Amino acid sequence: MVWALSVTETVSYGVLYYSFAVFLVPMREELGASTAQLSGALTLALALTGIGGVVVGRWLDRSGPRWIMTAGSLLGGVSVLAWSQAEGLLGLYLAFTGIGLASAAVLYEPAYAVINTWFRRDRAKALLTLTVVAGFASTIFLPTSQFLIELLGWRSALGVLAAVVAACAVPHALLLRRAPADLGLAPDGRPDPGPPPAAGVGAPGAGAVPDLAPYRGAGAAWRRPAVRWLTLATALQMVANAVVAVFLVAYLLEVGAPPGLAALAAGALGALSVTGRVVLTVLAARVGIGTVTAAMVAGQALAVVLLFLLPQPAATVVFVVLFGVGFGVLNIARPALLGQYVPGVVFATVSGQQALAGQFGRVVAPVAGGALITAAGYGAVFTVVAGCALAAAALLVLSERAAR
Repeated sequence: MVWALSVTETVSYGVLYYSFAVFLVPMREELGASTAQLSGALTLALALTGIGGVVVGRWLDRSGPRWIMTAGSLLGGVSVLAWSQAEGLLGLYLAFTGIGLASAAVLYEPAYAVINTWFRRDRAKALLTLTVVAGFASTIFLPTSQFLIELLGWRSALGVLAAVVAACAVPHALLLRRAPADLGLAPDGRPDPGPPPAAGVGAPGAGAVPDLAPYRGAGAAWRRPAVRWLTLATALQMVANAVVAVFLVAYLLEVGAPPGLAALAAGALGALSVTGRVVLTVLAARVGIGTVTAAMVAGQALAVVLLFLLPQPAATVVFVVLFGVGFGVLNIARPALLGQYVPGVVFATVSGQQALAGQFGRVVAPVAGGALITAAGYGAVFTVVAGCALAAAALLVLSERAAR
């Protein structure tokens, strides 16, 4: 089931999110719209993904992932097909409305809910498998999309990708179930050992999970300081990551970096995020997942400082390594920590609400970052990035202490 989810997540992210960058130029040429107008469709989809995630989370807690993820894959396929037939901005925005809602039903949040329900002792390994495999979505689907465009044209290429997304409905319908008990199993497929340890998934001798009885409802769970600190940390790190993802290449070109180095630096962030997830999982079993995550996010703030202090190209190399290893750590740490902070019966609901906060940061960061660069330059916007990363690291420490 984990491997099936890993494959469908890779396909869903690759087609519904990453492929847009490749289709932007041919769409601009044929539809006669500006980059800003076309990019607005993706912004709309991201906003709807965050809002839809709240509704999807409630569905998952009540009914499980099987039919919502199956329907999401089918909606995704139909929406991408509608994208391929768009003749203007109205048709494009309608298609991306469907893509945003489909993304809420098939991307990381429902997959996290499945893993939280089905795994306890092996939760960190399952999250690592899911996020490492899906971390290669851009690596696979950006060149694949470009190849299909060159071979078939952009509209027919989208038709092929629509079929691939829709095909993900098959494993979702056949393999997903609400809980292990539906198949006569316990979590991890083994006798239930009780709740996971508090300091890190699978961390021996870490102590007991706090009593969650007073926090059985989603609203009550939000009264836990640990949940609120974790949510704010997630939103702040999302802002930092989004700003760097959008503006790093432009900054490096402005300071005289060769175009090849600038593009390589941006691409390396994704590859190093996979490395960071592996490092996090290995160290979390010894130190605690909250502590390790906080250290890696704080390293992103240090990366910004060194980017401005060191000479080029060493500054770029050091920045990419330090910032990249922290780029995707909350993809593992947030669901793992939240699974310790709230009861499983409301995990998906609270997780969807958390994701909305993070998605808000992703949507707002490019616009706010661009305005700040125009007003005060790149130094100001990267200072904000460092501040967000440092604050997120402190909040992660506070959340873990509050949970204990």
